[in-house]
Amino acid sequence: MSGGFFRGTSTDQDTRFSNKQAKLLKSQKFPAELDQLVDTTKVKMDVIKPWIATRATELLGFEDEVLINFIYGLLDSKEVNGKEVQIQLTGFMEKSTVKFMKELWTLLLSAQTNASGVPQQFLDAKEEEIRKKKAETDFLANEIQKKREKENKEMEEQRSRNMLASAIIWVHVLYLELL
Repeated sequence: MSGGFFRGTSTDQDTRFSNKQAKLLKSQKFPAELDQLVDTTKVKMDVIKPWIATRATELLGFEDEVLINFIYGLLDSKEVNGKEVQIQLTGFMEKSTVKFMKELWTLLLSAQTNASGVPQQFLDAKEEEIRKKKAETDFLANEIQKKREKENKEMEEQRSRNMLASAIIWVHVLYLELL
């Protein structure tokens, strides 16, 4: 061998050392939501994290803190690519990955566009919860008011009966005195 050149192939040419993630990105099908990058600086992750933990637990059927913390770690960078996250999670969540990622990415995109950094679905759900509580409170207040009115009416009727009874007694007493 002359000139210090090596024979054979370089790691770039050897298919055993190819970029597996790039292959997966080209070969897998992804939901349309994952086409957009998410700027996590615009998202309040404190609001999203409980949803991630709850939803991952629901889909897996058991709580896996390692997976949940792994997901948090994948979402730590400034800009996150959903397709790369899905590839990373596929080994853990298997069939549930696509469903989870579609739901998560919808929330993240919503939160990113919302000025508060909270997904619109969460705001709507909280608003609905507040509306239901207010309706329940109004209903209870109305029921209490009806009960009070009923009690007041019964007390008035009882007073009227008592007054009538005492008037009858007085009339009876006066009648007896006159006899």
